[in-house]
Order: sequence, then structure tokens, then C-alpha cells
Amino acid sequence: MIATESLSKRFPRVTALDRLSVDIGPGVTGLVGANGAGKSTLIKILLGLSPATEGNARVLGMDIATEGAAIREQVGYMPEHDCLPPDVSATEFVVHMARMSGLPPTAARERTADTLRHVGLYEERYRPIGGYSTGMKQRVKLAQALVHDPKLVFLDEPTNGLDPVGRDEMLGLIRRVHTDFGISVLVTSHLLGELERTCDHVVVIDGGKLLRSSSTTDFTQTTTTLAIEVTDSDTHPDGTAAVRDALRGRGVETHHEGAGLPGAGHILLLTAAGEETYDLVRDVVADLGLGLVRMEQRRHHISEVFTTDTAEGSGHRGDEQRKEAVGHGG
Repeated sequence: MIATESLSKRFPRVTALDRLSVDIGPGVTGLVGANGAGKSTLIKILLGLSPATEGNARVLGMDIATEGAAIREQVGYMPEHDCLPPDVSATEFVVHMARMSGLPPTAARERTADTLRHVGLYEERYRPIGGYSTGMKQRVKLAQALVHDPKLVFLDEPTNGLDPVGRDEMLGLIRRVHTDFGISVLVTSHLLGELERTCDHVVVIDGGKLLRSSSTTDFTQTTTTLAIEVTDSDTHPDGTAAVRDALRGRGVETHHEGAGLPGAGHILLLTAAGEETYDLVRDVVADLGLGLVRMEQRRHHISEVFTTDTAEGSGHRGDEQRKEAVGHGG
């Protein structure tokens, strides 16, 4: 769907992209990086709206330098910033965008109704956009990106400004764009947890350089860390401490999740040596007369790439931005 080779974009005193080479296939791909990492710049270059300083790229097999108009005919774009006219309805705006994409009037109206229904705005479609909530405005922007039935859509920070419920609903919509309509998606975010739940593939950039590109399952492989949470009882008012002491007596060391941090939780972490570890935990909890709330094998988080792959990326640049991205994981 997308292929870049040594793609660079330089501004005075700032390098937004630095010899970026990456291939992106069909499906839902997440483009993650801290604010200022070069995500929006990359999208504008891929749409043919901003020329690259050096290197080249192809979108749907078309050259960004010479076929920008053809690319934009087959690609939808949901910009990050608020760009909607407040005094027209969602129907008027999306029909206008459909007509701008080349659809005849009747087809534009039919596609608009279908698309607004898909994004959950059908009942509100005739209200002026100025009276919409942030979540509704984001849905209008998504609808106009989909209305001309593109092969690929670029969604730039689509969950910006949304509350947790709105974020989950938007992520569900994004997933269905591919599963229900077969449209591939490139979605940017600095919220790493969102991409873990939504994307098939993740591309991580930092300081305009590629840190890593791989499938989400490769990022989130299971670890040997086992997480345990138990209930308390009258006999053991602190069930977590009782389990910890009992396991230590059996030669198994544990530590609290978030140990050393304010508000460390009641979840114990230990290294699983194999199936026998599960059996041991089960027996210890049962012998103590406690309830087992959870016993799960932990997975890696995408955020770890910022701490383990830094040397391969941009060195010491952007530590504060990197912390921001890691801190917003989920």
C-alpha cells in the first residue's frame, strides 16, 4: 500500500523526516511516535501535498512526486486539526466532499447517508456542525474520509480530544473500516495502548527516523512474567501478603506491580518456570482459603520499544517527548 525509500523532509533548523525507509501492507497500520516525531509530515508528503526534500515514496503504486492528484482520488484523509465549517450540516458537508471527489449528485447523497449511518451520525445528520460535540465532529471528519470509497485512508490522531468512551467507540469504528469495507488504514497516534488494541502492524518513528516496523503480535509477545491478584479473607486481611509469604516459603520470589512507586497495587508478579508454577500458585491460594481474581501471563507493550530500541533510533534526542508517548500507553 505504501513504500518509502530514504524519505527526508528538512525545514530550517528542523529535520522532520530523516531517511525513512518503510513498507506498509494492507490492513490497519499504526504510525506511532511522540508529538513532533514526524507523523503528520509523513502523511502530507504521502498525499502529495508537501514535497520531500530527498528520497521517494509510492502510495498504491503511484509516485508521490508526479501522481499526487491520482493518489488523492483513491485515498481518504482525516486531518488532525478542527477544520469543519460550523454553519452547515454533516449531510451538506459530506455531500460536498463526495462531489469534490468526483461522485455524481445522486451517488454523493446516497453514499453520504450510508457513511453517516456507519459512523453513528445518521440521526444527527441535519444539525449544524457548530453544535456538535468533539466526538461528533471527529465522526464527521471520518465520514468525509470514507465517503468516496477509497482504497486507503490516513487518519491523523483520530481520538484527539475524546473521553475514554469516545476513544473506544472511535477505535471500534476504525477497526470496522477495514473488516467491514476492506479499506486499509494508516492511523497515527501518540497513545500506544490504542494501537496495541486496534492495529495489525505498527510503525514506530522517533525524531523522523524509523525505530521499528513489525506486526502488533511481535510487539506484544507473551513474557515469562505471571501476574496474580487474590481476594482478602477474614483469616488473611491482606491476601496479597499471605500469598507472597507462602510462595517465598516454597522458594518462589515475587514483587508487587509498581513496587517503589506511589500507590503500588495489589498485583504480585513472578517469573513462571513452566506449568508447575501455575499449579503451585493455584495450590497456595486454595490452601490459604483465598479467591483467585486473576492469574495471567503478561505481554510486552509497544512502549518498550522507546526504552529498548533507543540506541537504534535517534540517540538522546527527544527524551521528554519519548516519556510522553510511553506515559500515554495503556
